[in-house]
Amino acid sequence: MKNFIVKGKFKAGNSWEKFTKQIESQNEKNATDKVYSVFGSKHGIKRSQIQIESIAEE
Repeated sequence: MKNFIVKGKFKAGNSWEKFTKQIESQNEKNATDKVYSVFGSKHGIKRSQIQIESIAEE
């Protein structure tokens, strides 16, 4: 498993909040899906309310 640093922003009320997450995953696609999953479960937001700006392997 590789570590990925995912940066982006998500919709919080009327504004956009920036985030940086460290995700352990097999590839970039799975890391992206995991970020959507984590934000959806913890914050109750939809994929359309999350914008991923960059994914870098650590």
